[in-house]
Amino acid sequence: MAGAHGGAGTSTLAALLPAVWDMGSIESLLDLDCAPLDTKGRPIVLAARNTAVAATRATAAIGVLREWDERVAALAIVSDGGPESRDATARFALLEARVGGIVRVPHVRQLRLAEAPTEVVLPGKARHAIDQLRRLVGDADGSVAVRCGEVGCR
Repeated sequence: MAGAHGGAGTSTLAALLPAVWDMGSIESLLDLDCAPLDTKGRPIVLAARNTAVAATRATAAIGVLREWDERVAALAIVSDGGPESRDATARFALLEARVGGIVRVPHVRQLRLAEAPTEVVLPGKARHAIDQLRRLVGDADGSVAVRCGEVGCR
């Protein structure tokens, strides 16, 4: 689990996805002449907010990760509570072919108020988004991740 930028919701998603390592934001690592992550073949979930600026940062992160032969299994677009702009939607659409799948994670106000994300009872849409992310990275038994169309994500 890595963030395309700070404040992307990486730590919250990592807490909600068992067996996931929270790598934090990789934005500051993108300009270095080395791989920002070395996953040793493990799938990456890249988190970004649902804004045009965040989509630009996600595009940069995915580009660098691909240059270093790292596979982004899922792009988690985390809602900040407001609507996704047309620019953001268009930019994220361009990334669909470059990642295993795109999952839009709805805003859950209670997650901002709780001490631990795992204490929050997630609404149905949020539970569905977390399930989609789990499917895209594969099951705990190491099975192959499925493509976006097989889990019904956008």
